[in-house]
Amino acid sequence: MGEQGWRFATPTDADAPGANVHPDPIKGHENYTHLRQVYFQVDPEYKGRFTVPTLYDTVSQRIVSNESADIIRMFYSEFDGLLPQEYRDVVLYPEVLRAQIEETNEWTYDLINNGVYKCGFATTQQAYEKNLYPLFEALDRVEKHLATSEGPYYWGKEITESDVRLYTTIARFDPVYVQHFKTNIRDIRSGYPAIHRWLRRLYWRIPAFGETTQFEHVSSLSRFRRFWWPSGCP
Repeated sequence: MGEQGWRFATPTDADAPGANVHPDPIKGHENYTHLRQVYFQVDPEYKGRFTVPTLYDTVSQRIVSNESADIIRMFYSEFDGLLPQEYRDVVLYPEVLRAQIEETNEWTYDLINNGVYKCGFATTQQAYEKNLYPLFEALDRVEKHLATSEGPYYWGKEITESDVRLYTTIARFDPVYVQHFKTNIRDIRSGYPAIHRWLRRLYWRIPAFGETTQFEHVSSLSRFRRFWWPSGCP
């Protein structure tokens, strides 16, 4: 993320290591250096924000969605015809838990996922404090839930959408939000043992989490090691 918005990093970029660093792989986009070029390719008069994630249809050459809550639900079934059976059988939104997941999504998104940004981009002390305390009250609520529930995941023995949506913020919390967004009443590592245990389990034991979390892309490696390196899984 820079002055031109999100860029397509390449293996030669010193600040973007990792096996999945490459230019836009879509045919016809070989010279695209930034995501904004995809938006303008779809609509030359586009005046909105160039946000991620972006789900792009390579056949119709249009952006299907840039809303993460919608995209995650699409992935549950819309691409089953392209997947091996083992992945089709993964259920992250089980019918028996849908009411609880929807209720949890509402406050998790508002107070935690978006709450860190409302703190980090606050332009007044009053706005910062207005969002800071509800953020930590929500984290306290998550801590209590994880500490008293069956576990090891948010709703028990199986990973659900609640784990996926919460992980993206918690994984970034100590290396980024505590310092840069000043969400520093407590950190996850020392202030929330149940959340930290849940986070380490996902990162170390579930490849879909650990292998797609590239901390060097989130913050500098030295800062990451100093503040958060997750020392093994329980």
